[in-house]
Amino acid sequence: MGSILIKQAEIVTMNKDEEIFIGDLLIEGTVIKAMGKNLGDIQVDKVIDGRGKTVIPGFVQTHIHLCQTAFRGKGDDLELMDWLQKRIWPLEAAHDEESIYYSAMLGIGELIQSGTTSIVDMETVHHTDSAFQAIASTGIRALAGKVMMDKGTEVPKALQENTQQSIQESVDLLEKWHNHDQGRIQYAFTPRFVVSCTEPLLKEVQKLSDHYQVKVHTHASENRGEIEIVQAETGMRNVVYLDHLGLANERLILAHCVWLDAQEKRILKERGVKVTHCPGSNLKLASGIAEIPDLLSQDIAVSLGADGAPCNNNLDMFNEMRMAALIQKPIHGPTAMNARTVFRMATRGGAKAIGLEDEIGSLEVGKKADIAILDLNDFHTYPSFDVDTISRIVYSATRADVETTIINGRIVMENRMMKTLDKQLVLSESNRVMKRLVKRLPKIS
Repeated sequence: MGSILIKQAEIVTMNKDEEIFIGDLLIEGTVIKAMGKNLGDIQVDKVIDGRGKTVIPGFVQTHIHLCQTAFRGKGDDLELMDWLQKRIWPLEAAHDEESIYYSAMLGIGELIQSGTTSIVDMETVHHTDSAFQAIASTGIRALAGKVMMDKGTEVPKALQENTQQSIQESVDLLEKWHNHDQGRIQYAFTPRFVVSCTEPLLKEVQKLSDHYQVKVHTHASENRGEIEIVQAETGMRNVVYLDHLGLANERLILAHCVWLDAQEKRILKERGVKVTHCPGSNLKLASGIAEIPDLLSQDIAVSLGADGAPCNNNLDMFNEMRMAALIQKPIHGPTAMNARTVFRMATRGGAKAIGLEDEIGSLEVGKKADIAILDLNDFHTYPSFDVDTISRIVYSATRADVETTIINGRIVMENRMMKTLDKQLVLSESNRVMKRLVKRLPKIS
């Protein structure tokens, strides 16, 4: 990789002082080499004119399902369990290697286009290697894993796993992909949720996570019906049960956590569990509104994620930030979840969730060059005079304002042109593979 100099841009650092200044940013290889108000004339491979542009840390989304991107529009207007049983599980069961690949490519294209540079991705039961191939080729930073499901007669046969087979396939994928490309790709064990996993599987996941020192990514307390199922089967609420199994620790990333009681919140805080807030998904599936201000007040680590395309229906962090801020205000007042709090969750909060706070999440010398360049010169973001930049980003900006995206020092989108994937090919192939999946659905038992 070469060197890139971004000249005279508005730089939103999100360092500990959350400094914002007009100046230069120098990238050498994969890292930020220097920053300052004027770095002078430096010999570099590429100069980007940043005048009038805003440079931000790339967004870190901590709950994504790339395998579901092809299902966009196929799961509308349903609550969680019906959404899973009637739509998503049958579609996931119909997947093959090619459809997983193009579903992932479609999702990654959308993520890069909207300034997301890092994701925590949960795939489906089979063909996860194809998703990793898409992640590897496009340059996105990812913590990803194969979903694990070894329980449930309501699950299509193609998704019903043998416990040992599920574990072995997960370990095989970990050994192939964990720390690929000098750590840009990492592996996480991803049991779907307690409803779909036996206790022996979850106990083994705990042991393997400890042995390999890798993350565990799962869903918890998204929906009241789901919680009732878990209580009936285990006699415990979700977080209490996960803690009982030894899974509640600093390596656990829990998506949703909409319905928590005081005991569960205390476990999250004491164990250092990371929570991913998915406001768009929680609203669309009528799951509820997570008590995020309360979690933050207790110093529980919270980040943001769009979830999957069929329950959102987009993967846009600008939408998630705006919703995360707005939905709390009628409940807690206008100062709850201000723009800076939400932007912090989308950047440094996500980096902390995946254990990379020393590498990404802010623009600082020595950190990875994961960057989005915004052009906020348009009707919907003006006037700019005497308006807080972060407020403009959270409340006014859209993904259309992302001009260039850089990941690990590599330009993956420049002037809104994709550099690591063929947009028209991905669009046409996503339609083609989806036609094939839909034809298979009547055959899925």
